Amino acid sequence: MELSIPNLRKKELIEKLSMMGIRDRNVLSAIFTVKREFFVSGEFKRLAYENNALPISNSQTISQPYTVAFMTELLDVFPGCKVLEIGTGSGYQAAVLKELGAEVFSIERIKELYLTAKNTLDKMNYKVHLKCDDGTKGWKELAPFDRIIVTAGSPKLPDNYIEQLKDGGKVVIPVGTKHTQQLWCVTKTEGKNKEVKINIQKHSDFRFVPLIGEEGWK
Repeated sequence: MELSIPNLRKKELIEKLSMMGIRDRNVLSAIFTVKREFFVSGEFKRLAYENNALPISNSQTISQPYTVAFMTELLDVFPGCKVLEIGTGSGYQAAVLKELGAEVFSIERIKELYLTAKNTLDKMNYKVHLKCDDGTKGWKELAPFDRIIVTAGSPKLPDNYIEQLKDGGKVVIPVGTKHTQQLWCVTKTEGKNKEVKINIQKHSDFRFVPLIGEEGWK
């Protein structure tokens, strides 16, 4: 059977991501399954399966597929995993996490993006818990989380994220300047006396929109 044009483009994208080093088959399958064209505006739908970041409203972007795949692979999601996402944006990353079987809680500070993402995710039958708020504060009343993923660049690792993370949990967050960041994969462990230790693996170089809020950029 011949592949449709969208599926052919998806297949080409998956092959490109594999060549770029993405190895997790479940992540690649999730990227293939999610219809990225639904998360971008009309004029950019034709570019949905190019490996590029694309603009969405309010001067924000939908990350390039490689970045989404790389961050998701680092996050190490498992079925039933309780994930907090900071920066819903278009809703695309949340959809990928849902395809991996995660329970997703996502915070977006820009009301227009929050409403658009909610509408898109609902239409596509992705059950995501959404809130419009300052994402740097996390979601304290629903903590702790197995994983936290941050889709905007921060000047530091906010304390709220470590506090709201389970023992053995991970945070994936871009940290650096407003213009370029390293991607930090942070693992939290607690000792017998509840002392907290964190291990940080750093990956260069990435570029995200700034994380705005009390514990981010002002």
